[in-house]
Amino acid sequence: MYVEKLVCSRCGEVHYPDEKTFFCSKMDGRLDIYYDYDSISNVLTKDLIERRRNGIWRYKELLPTREEIYLGEGGTPLIKARNLSEELHVEIYLKDETRNPTWSFKDRPIAVGVAKGMEFGVEIAVTASSGNAAASLAAFSAKAGIKAVAFVPHFSGLGKVAQLMMYGARVVRLRWIGKEDPTVKMMREMALRYGWYPVPSFGPFNPYQFEGNKTISYEIAEQLGWTSPDWIMIPVGGGGLLAGSWKGFKEFKELGFISSLPKIAAVQPDGNAPLVRAFKQGKGPFEIEPWGEPHTIATGLEDPYPWDGDAALTAIRESRGTAVSVSDEEILKSQRLLAKREGIFAEPSGVASLAGMIKLVEEGFIDRGDKVAVLVTGGGLKDMDVILEKVEIPPIMEPDINSVMSYLGLPR
Repeated sequence: MYVEKLVCSRCGEVHYPDEKTFFCSKMDGRLDIYYDYDSISNVLTKDLIERRRNGIWRYKELLPTREEIYLGEGGTPLIKARNLSEELHVEIYLKDETRNPTWSFKDRPIAVGVAKGMEFGVEIAVTASSGNAAASLAAFSAKAGIKAVAFVPHFSGLGKVAQLMMYGARVVRLRWIGKEDPTVKMMREMALRYGWYPVPSFGPFNPYQFEGNKTISYEIAEQLGWTSPDWIMIPVGGGGLLAGSWKGFKEFKELGFISSLPKIAAVQPDGNAPLVRAFKQGKGPFEIEPWGEPHTIATGLEDPYPWDGDAALTAIRESRGTAVSVSDEEILKSQRLLAKREGIFAEPSGVASLAGMIKLVEEGFIDRGDKVAVLVTGGGLKDMDVILEKVEIPPIMEPDINSVMSYLGLPR
């Protein structure tokens, strides 16, 4: 393991890799992890990476744990979206994270978080999640023999709740009234009171899982022939995926694996866009204001406060990127477009990135001919209750040829 130190992003408090620590003693910032890149560069090469098994552990020197756990996470395809590219006159690549073991990108950070828990010898892990991170924690905890407790908001999709229950997690559905996130409140309380290991998909309560997000950038760069795209479109809830992705590209450039960096576009729904608002208002990294109670069909992006927003806002500006919000209607349109034109069925949260890209292309922000990587972060079966409200259910018909032909609009 090549970790040098962990430093609080707010107060500068320093910790070292031999400490069993999850968060800053003041609990006011994320512990950012620093690596010995000189030593890593003496070991890790493009050739070595290419010889290894696909997945996040292909890049193990750049991850903060000695343990590994594997359910097939990572190694997802980067698909050239030929139909959409022709339609929008942009070179579009879809990073299809629906192929992960629990059908979302959360398997990347949670696998690293659980592996670190194995190294620490923890017995109970706890999370705060709208569903995807909880399902991932439940799956990897089952594999690791760790008990999992998940606090989820009352509006979490029942498909997600059923999924994590099948993995054996104890699920607590909490009513969300007002501005404070009750799931984070209860997770924090249990971690402090009982010493449970917190594994949410945001950095301030677990810096180790944050590092798993970087692997999506490593893969994109490798899949593009060791180059970076012009733009990368990232849906934002807590901000960890965006911040981690930027760190991943910067690390590959530091190691000499790529020569340039992409611009980053953050995408949030209109009904919950605290990061976009802060970007447009020119706010500083620690001046992001909570949104309040979110209202959007993209339930996976309903973090009213982006816990890794400081790093995400910094990443957008460092990359000379932008931030955009999209309506629920634009998200649903993009969901249908992605399925019908490219054969990928994503949940609303997972396709917000495509809606944002279409908007930025139409506004002339993304140039025609640019190479754009769009992160499709979660599978459509996770939010079937939302989808079924928006589509017309086919009627049940008798197996009569004339009736079927009439229904299909075929000539008799």
